Amino acid sequence: MCVFPPLPPLRYLYNLCAVARFAFGTSTTPTSTITITITMKPILLLILGILVAVQAASDSAFWNAMMQADLEAAINNSPIMNQAKNIIFFLGDGMSISTLTAARFLKGFLTGEHEHQVMAYEKFPYSTLIKTYSADTMVTDSAASATAYLTGVKANQDTIGVDANVLNMDCNAMNNPAYHTTSVLRNFQDAGRSTGIVTTSRVTHASPAGNYAHTAERSWENDYDLIEDDQDTNLCDDVAEQLVLGETGSKIKVIMGGGRQKFTPLGVPDPELGSGGSRLDGKDLIETWLTEKELMGNASYVWQREELLAVDTSATDYLLGLFDWSHMAYFVDNDTRNPTLEEMTRTAIEILSKDTNGYFLFVEGAKIDLAHHDNEYRSSLEEALQLEKAIALADAMTDPQDTLILLTADHSHPMVINGYADLRDDIRGLASISDTDGLPYTTILYTNGPGYRGEVNGSRPDPSLEDYTNPHYSAAATVPRGSSSHAGEEVILYARGPQAHLFSGIHENAFIPHTLRYAACVGDGLQFCSASSKKTDGK
Repeated sequence: MCVFPPLPPLRYLYNLCAVARFAFGTSTTPTSTITITITMKPILLLILGILVAVQAASDSAFWNAMMQADLEAAINNSPIMNQAKNIIFFLGDGMSISTLTAARFLKGFLTGEHEHQVMAYEKFPYSTLIKTYSADTMVTDSAASATAYLTGVKANQDTIGVDANVLNMDCNAMNNPAYHTTSVLRNFQDAGRSTGIVTTSRVTHASPAGNYAHTAERSWENDYDLIEDDQDTNLCDDVAEQLVLGETGSKIKVIMGGGRQKFTPLGVPDPELGSGGSRLDGKDLIETWLTEKELMGNASYVWQREELLAVDTSATDYLLGLFDWSHMAYFVDNDTRNPTLEEMTRTAIEILSKDTNGYFLFVEGAKIDLAHHDNEYRSSLEEALQLEKAIALADAMTDPQDTLILLTADHSHPMVINGYADLRDDIRGLASISDTDGLPYTTILYTNGPGYRGEVNGSRPDPSLEDYTNPHYSAAATVPRGSSSHAGEEVILYARGPQAHLFSGIHENAFIPHTLRYAACVGDGLQFCSASSKKTDGK
């Protein structure tokens, strides 16, 4: 890292430092960075004054060196033509391209790398744009999107694990096996490989449920939810039941996230909240899970961070971790009872990697989306940084020769980066002053949501008079909504590992699982193993 005080003449030294990073090959190796410490003495200031004269030349040298290094890396990159033994699927829920950009600027501001910050997933050699519309709407929700990117079939809004023949709230149709779609996670199970899901939302929420559930309504997470919608609980299984007792859910070895309320009966105290469970059928699905898994191997249930960190992963075959009554807490709220996404990811990989046949792991940074819905960009960006830490960890823990890692989003969000803030400002702050009303505005704004203020005495509110440093500050929005909608533009997918080169150009979200099946040689359709055997046979 190059450290320098905020004086324009010193930018020359910073550029030299940046070029040196590339010259010594340290630009992507945090442990071998170069630090220049500057002591402000008169003689140094005199030297710096002379160096200003060659500022333009240094800028050219810096950018030419950087771009030549970037080009050389691209030229030397070669696809990994192996079968993917393992797949780790990272999902940033609602992680729009603007969210990715803002997260990078924020991390650069915090580390001192500023615009030269490189995120862990940006080092992955392949990327593609992903179309996100659902079978019936231009802008998708997380349920329909999960069905597409996890099973390979577009679905209607609010439905999970079923095709477009199943309309929202159609309990009868959702039970028709002909309409069920099959997830890559299930394909791995059928191939005798281990599976796991990790999320910061309830484990029965839309995105993780896309791996194991079939439902006509995403909110039917337990029997209470079905009864609230006047549905027959004898006819339709709720999502929590499908996770614990379903054909796919019951075979998942590692499950971590929030949502205890969906698993325990009404009246049963919760270790954190007095309201306890919300099930009306009297079933304690946590006890059911533990009883059944103990018959199959070494199983553990944990509900707080210290218990998770004490798990002996070498001796654990099955793990259920439910760390909150509902969704897990935001990282900015510093709830020490909740493990970080990085910690959960580490534990999951350690347990699943014991399977010599391979594994599929789904990891979701869910609260990026939930914060965006409240127009809370500060907490959303922190969640994005936490997801990046988990990705960096997974990258370090696995071998790209046998493990395919990808990161994408299920949909975008109406967050925009606007104005002309100085390059090295904190992106969470103010951008500039409006040339119309003379008032400042924040660099990050939303097109709709609860942050809508309206005019006061004929003028919009002045954000400089608000506490915009609060982690739960709600940024201004153009159109009032109780919760912001999603946005419909494409999202990006990054990939590294076996067959990652197939992710290039632009594709439907339903393309993703077809490519994963091909890479891992599971499920139906084209498979790398079949293709490579034909080449070997000379066919």
